[in-house]
Amino acid sequence: MSTAQVPDILSPEFAANPYPAYRVMRESAPLLWHEATQSWIVSRYADVGRVFKDKEATFTTDNYDWQLEPVHGRTILQMSGREHAVRRALVAPAFRGSELQGKFLPVIERNSRELIDKFRDTGSADLVADYATRLPVNVIADMLGLDKADHARFHGWYTAVINFLGNLAGDPDVAAAGERTRVEFAQYMIPVIQKRRENPGDDLLSALCAAEVDGVRMSDEDIKAFCSLLLAAGGETTDKAIAGIFANLLANPDQLAAVRADRSLIPRAFAETLRVTPPVHMIMRQSAVDVRLTGGTVPAGATVTCLIGAANRDENRYKDPDRFDLFREDLTTTTAFSAAADHLAFALGRHFCVGALLAKAEVETGVNQLLDAMPDLRLADGFEPVERGVFTRGPQALPVRFTPVGA
Repeated sequence: MSTAQVPDILSPEFAANPYPAYRVMRESAPLLWHEATQSWIVSRYADVGRVFKDKEATFTTDNYDWQLEPVHGRTILQMSGREHAVRRALVAPAFRGSELQGKFLPVIERNSRELIDKFRDTGSADLVADYATRLPVNVIADMLGLDKADHARFHGWYTAVINFLGNLAGDPDVAAAGERTRVEFAQYMIPVIQKRRENPGDDLLSALCAAEVDGVRMSDEDIKAFCSLLLAAGGETTDKAIAGIFANLLANPDQLAAVRADRSLIPRAFAETLRVTPPVHMIMRQSAVDVRLTGGTVPAGATVTCLIGAANRDENRYKDPDRFDLFREDLTTTTAFSAAADHLAFALGRHFCVGALLAKAEVETGVNQLLDAMPDLRLADGFEPVERGVFTRGPQALPVRFTPVGA
């Protein structure tokens, strides 16, 4: 098949269902020049994995200078070398091990319970609108010690940011809304950061203000940019992951029953959801030198669009890759939330998602509490979940019915 017959990533056909297009790309156009986005599209597992791991520094995150900085300011994702290592060392401790378990797990559990309390006695809910879109933002606001009454503003901001990142067609209104968000968020956040420096508390924002590595501390702008990134990346992706895991389990009742009976399977179900329906379908990188990939050579200085949604369904890596199977033997659950993961949903290498364990904690808590509250969980009659999105993607709605516990 010629590349002209590959469905365009900006077409309505692709937006409705990208998976057949991904298969065509992997088979017949593994390296594809895309004129509209001025980027090389890479779709095979081996090639996307190589770009992410990049041990020879042949790929950079310089693309974030134009892709992220206009909405977030300069973030850790744009940094490299010692600057990146130090900044990551400043923020990473809060997202792993004892800090995550001791300080933030109770925050996740409380926020999840509060959301479920609003519908646990009603017998119905939309797991996207009533739960998935709310939990991650509420948790992050709580972690940072921000006012949850501002949830609607946070949600509006992160939606504008995600739309900006996914603005592959270059819509000027979307671009303007994203850039406006940077100004509004700075006006909101900088005074809060300055107050927290004067009166620190027991929250993540205070920890970021006080953190020091090798004599380096984060500036107000550094912290604001990280909080902006955290809200957008932590909100949008975990929201779609929670919705995705339930959409996949509801479509496979035997696997839903298995998870209900054995909650230790939740990480497996989450890892398989990240593989088969990843929240982020595309991540870009920049080539520093000419790089040979399957299908040709990417010239130095080019933008490379890595199709996670395609690579995670590569038949050369996973058996029967379009099927959701939490029991599959070719996906390693024990490493699925670390930089040694064999799915690509969190990227890999130096820029592996710093919030992966936070996402895992939110998903495990959420799935456990929702299953406890909804013993006979089922989709609303006649409802078929529909995924939406190109850059990020997930179920748009998930109306469910259940018999309230004790009813």
